[in-house]
Amino acid sequence: MDANTILKDRTALITGASGGLGAAIAKELASQGCRLFLTGRDRQRLAATGDAVRIIAPSVHEHVADLANAASLEAMVGHALETIGPIDILVNCAGIFPVQPLEQCTMEEYDQCLAVNVRAPFYLIRQFAPLMAKRGWGRVVNIGSSSAYSGFRDTAIYCASKHALLGLSRSLFHELKGQGVRVYCLSPGSIQTEMGRHVPGQRFETFLRPDEVARYLAFIITFDAELISEEVRLNRVIVQ
Repeated sequence: MDANTILKDRTALITGASGGLGAAIAKELASQGCRLFLTGRDRQRLAATGDAVRIIAPSVHEHVADLANAASLEAMVGHALETIGPIDILVNCAGIFPVQPLEQCTMEEYDQCLAVNVRAPFYLIRQFAPLMAKRGWGRVVNIGSSSAYSGFRDTAIYCASKHALLGLSRSLFHELKGQGVRVYCLSPGSIQTEMGRHVPGQRFETFLRPDEVARYLAFIITFDAELISEEVRLNRVIVQ
């Protein structure tokens, strides 16, 4: 199949679509002809993303969900299957970014961060990957972070969650690749989003642009022969 049309009419579920990177990914996949199911916590921002991509996407559905809540997560999966059918492309983009020193971290904050950043991706892959395998084609993209490869002060919980997501991605890459399901971990540095504004001690204007990260994501998942970028780190030209 032509790489320029391989994503056309594919169904894509994107978590965190109410955020800056998730919205950019939605717009990019819409431009490739994907049918979209978008989920996020912020109803107003999610609706804005839906309105923006509906101009170019053949089909767009939105669903407000709290990925830290098991019942909300389960309901979202059921609604996705009812409205858009089997998912071809799963983008686990939702994430939370607690920034505070260790002594101020609570176990509730730890549990919430791990629930959103690791547990939800695991649950969604577990739900959708077997269905992808039955059809012999699927893409799972986990949005990691430069924090998956290093540690930074005041972000212990976040770094732990992204290390865990990288480990999950590495394992499932090997488990699913023989079934036609390709798993990617795309780990960008700081991005020009609302979450990025909370990164301490760095210049926001040097951060990666979300539209460029989205374009790169769409590019790597179009390869359908032997080549795969299973683990990708995206860095800034200037890190300050």
